[in-house]
Amino acid sequence: MPAKPRILVIRGGAIGDFILTLPAIRLLRENFPAAHLEILGYRHIVALAEGRVYADAARSIEYGPMAGFFVPRSELAPDLAEYFASFQQVVSYLFDPDGFFEANLRRAGVKNLLPAYAKLDDSAHAAHQLARPLQSLALYLEDHAATVHPSPEDRAFADAFLGSDDAPLIALHPGSGSPRKNWPLENWRALGGWMLARQSPPRLLLIGGEADHAQLEALAIAWRGQPVILARGLPLPHLAALLARCRLYLGHDTGISHLAAAAGSPSLLLFGPTDPAIWAPANPHVTVLTAPGGDLALLTPEIVQAGITALLA
Repeated sequence: MPAKPRILVIRGGAIGDFILTLPAIRLLRENFPAAHLEILGYRHIVALAEGRVYADAARSIEYGPMAGFFVPRSELAPDLAEYFASFQQVVSYLFDPDGFFEANLRRAGVKNLLPAYAKLDDSAHAAHQLARPLQSLALYLEDHAATVHPSPEDRAFADAFLGSDDAPLIALHPGSGSPRKNWPLENWRALGGWMLARQSPPRLLLIGGEADHAQLEALAIAWRGQPVILARGLPLPHLAALLARCRLYLGHDTGISHLAAAAGSPSLLLFGPTDPAIWAPANPHVTVLTAPGGDLALLTPEIVQAGITALLA
């Protein structure tokens, strides 16, 4: 590569998919520290990396002319063709079963392309599988734990959002992308009530997005008048800065749980049908409670309370 090589990582997918790929991106960053490293992905997600250790720049994958790169022998947008050809190394995690995207990148002038997409299985931790294609560049991942690095502006937002109250902050994320991965809402309600009834109650940071609206509303009503802070739909770098301030985080197998672990929050994660050996964050401050038979309804509030008590001791 030239003295100032340009490296592009193309990564779609959801929040958890991206965070599980951060160890692979870190491997590129550490081995090519002088490179200009750029990420093409969903802007609200890749913001976690742009200007925050991993990436010098980011670009949105949601750009109309990109569609032409998935059509065989299509007319390629000149600006995109020039953009892709400007990189000495492209690593693409996009699903490309017919090879159309790869063929069009090569037509655009990309000389060094590493197709890195793989259907993840139960052979190893997901972060290891996502970094495995980099072995063709003689890069080998040893640390599977992802980390994120909030900027000074992100941390200033967290300071202003939380105020000066010094009560310990415990984050709760009661949702996920699948009902099967959710602990029953009545258990969350009971758990929050138990924490708020403690002699020195914490502040609860209740986290969610649009998909979690019903759960958040129900819990906000149940805990009205209590020290509960609602953090709904925040930019991910701001949320990461909030999570970094938490004494404890509780959640399911979700992208937000990966974000909490990557931000450094001690985390207690409730896993049901998915395998934590593959999908749980690999950070040492993460504790997983696995539901009997994969059924989260069988994981009692008392078991979770015991886990919280042990972590707060």
